Amino acid sequence: MTATWAWLVLLFPLLGSLTIGLTFRVLPERTAGLVGIAAIVAAFVCGILALIGLQGEPSESRHVASSLWEYAAVGDFKIDLGIYVDPLSIFMVLVVTGVSSLIHIYSFSYMKSDQGYHRFFSYLNFFVFSMLVLVLAGNFIMLVVGWALVGFASYALISYWYRRNTATKAGMKAFVINVIGDIGLYIAAILIFKNLGTVEYGAVFERAHEAFTVNEWEIVAICLCLLVGAFAKSAQMPFHTWLADAMEGPTPVSSLIHAATMVTAGVYLIARCHPLFELAPTAADVAAFVGLATLLIAGTIAIAVTDLKRIIAYSTMSQIGYMFVGVGIGAYSAGMFHLMTHAFFKALLFMAAGSFISAMANMQDIDKMKGFRKAMPFTAAMFIIGALALSGFPGTSGWFSKDEIIDFAHFRGGMYDWMWVGMLIGAFMTAIYSFRIIFRILPGPACKEAEYLEEHGHVIHGEPTNPATGEAEDTEVGYPGEEHHIAEQAGGMKFAMSVLGVLALIGGLVQIPGVDEVITKFLEPTFEHSVFAHMHPTVAESWVGLGEGALISIAGIATAWLLYVKRPDLPARFRERFSVIYKLCVNKWYGDEIVDFLIVGPVKAFGRFCSGVFERGVIGGATAGVAGLTRSAGAAVRDLQTGLLRGYALLMLFGILAIVIYFLIRSI
Repeated sequence: MTATWAWLVLLFPLLGSLTIGLTFRVLPERTAGLVGIAAIVAAFVCGILALIGLQGEPSESRHVASSLWEYAAVGDFKIDLGIYVDPLSIFMVLVVTGVSSLIHIYSFSYMKSDQGYHRFFSYLNFFVFSMLVLVLAGNFIMLVVGWALVGFASYALISYWYRRNTATKAGMKAFVINVIGDIGLYIAAILIFKNLGTVEYGAVFERAHEAFTVNEWEIVAICLCLLVGAFAKSAQMPFHTWLADAMEGPTPVSSLIHAATMVTAGVYLIARCHPLFELAPTAADVAAFVGLATLLIAGTIAIAVTDLKRIIAYSTMSQIGYMFVGVGIGAYSAGMFHLMTHAFFKALLFMAAGSFISAMANMQDIDKMKGFRKAMPFTAAMFIIGALALSGFPGTSGWFSKDEIIDFAHFRGGMYDWMWVGMLIGAFMTAIYSFRIIFRILPGPACKEAEYLEEHGHVIHGEPTNPATGEAEDTEVGYPGEEHHIAEQAGGMKFAMSVLGVLALIGGLVQIPGVDEVITKFLEPTFEHSVFAHMHPTVAESWVGLGEGALISIAGIATAWLLYVKRPDLPARFRERFSVIYKLCVNKWYGDEIVDFLIVGPVKAFGRFCSGVFERGVIGGATAGVAGLTRSAGAAVRDLQTGLLRGYALLMLFGILAIVIYFLIRSI
């Protein structure tokens, strides 16, 4: 039954997407929203039933491979349309469907006035289906299929408001970068089949230890190719530039992509392929160091930029960096634990940000926001809870999960101590930029939008404009709806945020050092053969690490209070004194410019060369030459066409004589 429930997990979102997409002309808008919600909730329930079935099996048997049919067969090689159900895939299913259900409920109210309501929920269901294909895939071919589907679905959602040029460009940018990552994954799958003769997970992981020695170049190459796909999908350097631009999609899309689905796919991939990465520790270290670099660089950008959604987006890059460090250094359960808690507080932060942005008539600049604590008390409270968890404040879910990764790095020692120091610095920056938002937009005298909301009881409705460019928009299909909705006035939004608020606060209690290890024990059958399975800090060392994390979090919050409440003049003075560093950070370390210089520019120049020189000169010239030769030959033949029979007979005679002479010469 476990496999049956897992197949139903895939079926419901697909049915929801198709039902809404095919009946949009007759299905009422609110009904379409309810169908979309019901499909994901049903998938979540089926995930729970699959979990119950799996837990009923002995520890060594908690993995089920199931196939619907044989997808392709060549000789002894077969590819099955199959799934692989084990604690890791069920863990991902529950996180994806659980958080996605709440995002769908939030969207039911948030997107109420949008003209593309049916399309939105059809896309949203399809995106969840694609992610579930990815995490339930039973072989590398199905993984590639799910990987590609997620990329396509993300393009559709990021470009959802398709009449915005900024949105369509952002969607295309995300799609192209992810396709580059897909190529890495395809090459890895080909190399796996070439060396192991199979693409099925179980067989690959069993044969790998016989086929490869540690750090053999072929296994390192396979893992590096896997990392190309992981870095692109999870927006890690140098493939990170698409993620902030993805904020062009509606806020629920930002929440879905950043919280529990697309950007966590790379973390899942490394955890799933951990037997391969343990044979290629060099590649595993690359994953960890790239994650460390990303979390630090993204943290510096988040401190500098002023777009609310982009600040949260860069915090996502940073937190995914922690997860990459975790699964890269062998702290698999800790990395997955942080993936779960991050899904709770990051989805909450985006939902709260969506309320603030709605109250500001779609304006996202925190420099123009002020005094929302009184105007929007519920949203303010939820945002504070999310910021506390993101900052790793003592007792919150982020405190337990983030510090477990940091502690493991310190426990391994050696060069990993540098990672420990880097992650502590990153945690300090996280607390600063999290409460930079809090202290900028919640206290103080109310801005005109907050004041209007407080006085009139509803949000201000200005002229629809693109928040990125300030260009005027209409409200037809392809643009945001005319109305704006906030959690204080929408039951669905308030419910979803309340559940996430509770989980962000208490979600870490499932993994208290020395008390319980629910996540570690649940995932143990997946990682039981890992060389790191029995490596972990002592309870005392873990609590010391938690104490360090608590002090750093409090210090970061205190620093933010000093900079943005007590001495608000200091940030401007710092910007003036350290203008070079500030420009570097506010310009996102010139990531887009570097890509344009190294890749986009040369490719365009090569294209212009091919078009202007090679195609027109060489190919065009050769074509013209052939055409001229053909015309000349035709003219010559035409001159011979005199119409005189005697002339034709004479030519035939000469031809026969030429043939006879040729054969006579050859016979001599």
